[in-house]
Amino acid sequence: MTDAPGPRSVKIPEDERGAWSSDRPRRNAGPPRPTDISTRCRLLRPADRMRYSPGSLLVVVSPVLAEGERFAQRVLEETGPLLSAGKVRELIRGRVPDEQIEAQTAALLDATVAKRLQAGDTVVVVAETLDAAERERWVRPAAAARRPRHLILIDVPRDDVPEEVRPELNELRRALDAGELGQEGIQTVMRLGGSSITELKRIVFRPPPKDD
Repeated sequence: MTDAPGPRSVKIPEDERGAWSSDRPRRNAGPPRPTDISTRCRLLRPADRMRYSPGSLLVVVSPVLAEGERFAQRVLEETGPLLSAGKVRELIRGRVPDEQIEAQTAALLDATVAKRLQAGDTVVVVAETLDAAERERWVRPAAAARRPRHLILIDVPRDDVPEEVRPELNELRRALDAGELGQEGIQTVMRLGGSSITELKRIVFRPPPKDD
């Protein structure tokens, strides 16, 4: 009577070991997805005086950069929180090679915005373009720091809008009026055009007044 054969051993190749365990490299995992910062967005009505919470981020956008800068300089109660690429560019001009100015400007501006937001300081930034990617550079660190995020669109007459940005401006107007900028993490928006630009006299960053 012969003995029954014992269990056969199977040699698993080295590259197949751990095939069903968590240590197996995942294929097509790709880079991690950005954190979802979408939120509810409210459309604010213009008034002669606007109040935002201290420590907020306010992004001023216009199809004509000079109009956005002029508006911010005029209405802000304090201009200390005001930042722009133009201001940073002038600060570093002559200190870095000309071919590095744009990259250094963007890096320094973004770092300054993030540092102030982390410290709980108010930040007002005048955007140079209508591109959502530019706004995202500041809205994301504001969301990470749990700071309020606001946007004001300074509209201008059609004849003053460069033809190449008109489609982008029309899309921004539509998204703003529909409250869709909440997908970018922006919590309130306001659109100013015509007489409403001059009717807004002052923007302050103060807590609401206490009831007596």
